[in-house]
Amino acid sequence: MVKRVAIVGAGVSGLASIKCCLEEGLQPTCFERSDDLGGLWRFTEHVEEGRASLYKSVVSNSSKEMSCYSDFPFPEDYPNFVPNDLFLEYLKLYAKQFNLLKYIQFKTKICSVTKCPDFDVSGQWEVVTVHEGINTFKGQYFHSREYKHPDVFKDKRVLVVGMGNSGTDIAVEASHLAKKVFLSTTGGSWVISRVFDSGYPWDMVFMTRFQNAFRNFLPTPIVTWLIAKKMNSWFNHANYGLIPENKTQLREPVLNDELPGRIITGKVLIKPSIKEVKANSVIFNNTLKEEPIDIIVFATGYTFAFPFLDESVVKVEDGQASLYKYIFPAHLQKPTLAVIGLIKPLGSMIPTGETQARWVVQVLKGVSMLPPPSVMIKEVNERNKNKHSGYGLDYCKPLQSDYIPYIDELLTSINAKPNLLSMLLTDPRLVLTIFFGPCTPYQFRLTGTGKWEGAREAIMTQWDRTFKATKTRTVQESPSLFENLLKLFSFLVLLVAVFLIFL
Repeated sequence: MVKRVAIVGAGVSGLASIKCCLEEGLQPTCFERSDDLGGLWRFTEHVEEGRASLYKSVVSNSSKEMSCYSDFPFPEDYPNFVPNDLFLEYLKLYAKQFNLLKYIQFKTKICSVTKCPDFDVSGQWEVVTVHEGINTFKGQYFHSREYKHPDVFKDKRVLVVGMGNSGTDIAVEASHLAKKVFLSTTGGSWVISRVFDSGYPWDMVFMTRFQNAFRNFLPTPIVTWLIAKKMNSWFNHANYGLIPENKTQLREPVLNDELPGRIITGKVLIKPSIKEVKANSVIFNNTLKEEPIDIIVFATGYTFAFPFLDESVVKVEDGQASLYKYIFPAHLQKPTLAVIGLIKPLGSMIPTGETQARWVVQVLKGVSMLPPPSVMIKEVNERNKNKHSGYGLDYCKPLQSDYIPYIDELLTSINAKPNLLSMLLTDPRLVLTIFFGPCTPYQFRLTGTGKWEGAREAIMTQWDRTFKATKTRTVQESPSLFENLLKLFSFLVLLVAVFLIFL
């Protein structure tokens, strides 16, 4: 059985992996090349080589109740969408609560990970590291990872290329200081607000088991129509030049509360893709006009690679790796190497990576068994073909996954998926909350391996923590006479219906 486990990176998935190893009696060592934990959520004024970077104003796109670790809620006084400094503080609280820091070797770079000579028997790896300081890039680069503060845009004409969450955030921030801001997009995108129906966090409304089951029951064209109708209920995307060119295939929506307001006041101009870049100007497609530009920010995404691994172990092609369940290299004879967090679910990464780690440690211990390599390779190849069933959302891009079914699949592998039918007899209130309410991570700790005794209480009080962050002024709501009469009428109708049924 595996005993010693090497973990690369002390970000959200790395911390969860350390904790899962400790819970199962394994011996983790986490190698972190920087001098602190947090990964992407650790803001620095400078750019660190080999690490994704964020800007000062970044706020989480998933609400706190949907993006916490499944047995460690955010502090109740945190806002529902968490600024990066508080998010980092939460990760440090998590590390402190479960005593994870002593298992992390900071300022340690992975040079290589290679199979030991007896790998076919032992499944062991040789990890070569080097202790290093923090290196920073010199000079100015025009990728979004270099962006930190909007001051650089003051009185400039700015072009942001790429309309993902980062590109849109940067364009909106720049518009408060810049002379003019252009946002160039090739395919458009749906834009939604973090504040959804009745002022609730968007993901607590959208990400429910009922909604997910309902979407997956309907043919894709109907789901696409419903999604478009909902997205356009805030503002008509066509009138703002934002409507996605391909509305059938799912693309991650952009979460931004300000963009429509910046467009309607002329502060941000939406443009098509670039036809030509000149010395001090650009020409966009479908137009002959030259637009003078001072600064170009490329928010065109990231690529990923494993430079410390040989291609025979993990090969990256077309933006994806041949990983079983997005985790295990399918062809290895011994399942002793796993990749955590290399997936794009329509949901939060923290509970996704944490659930992956929970399954991985069960595999490393030999409690959960993987199918033969031939079966795993076949499944990976089928997934890579991106064949759509014709129902539900069309997850067409590499690494995209349907959040709730994927998590449930992993939970089933460790006997931790809640059985709602059997629970319905013993705790119907909890089942209704689980099925119709937000699919918060606490659901993943109700039963089986890694069960948390506080899970039920956390589920039943999730809305209390949500409202605590917003209801900072007590309001006395006087009952409406019409509402009271409507409730009475509904009750009487229900009584009549019951009477007629049993008559």
